Amino acid sequence: MIQTILFIMVIGLLVSRFLPVRGVKQIDAADMKKKLKSKGQQLIDVRSPIEFQTNHIKGFQNIPLSQLKKRASELEKNKEIYVICQSGMRSMQAAKMLKKQGFTHITNIKGGMNAWH
Repeated sequence: MIQTILFIMVIGLLVSRFLPVRGVKQIDAADMKKKLKSKGQQLIDVRSPIEFQTNHIKGFQNIPLSQLKKRASELEKNKEIYVICQSGMRSMQAAKMLKKQGFTHITNIKGGMNAWH
């Protein structure tokens, strides 16, 4: 009985890590490329500084995921935020973190840099 409950809890936690966050939009790389010229948006790359230096998209600001919580005050809550990483996993974590801090206009770039090329 206890093993069954623990199993269900573990499965629930795993599923919740991979589901999209309510209130966070998703966009693919092709659609994001069209939006790059728009004004008034915040473009955040949450990869490590080394990953960012190696390859990044012009216009994106590097705020590593590990620093995002303490640097969120650098962002404007009323402007759209687009978040990218290498695969889309860290950017989804970043979106969750920003959502918890009261940001409401957040879009995750599906597939991240892997999908950009």
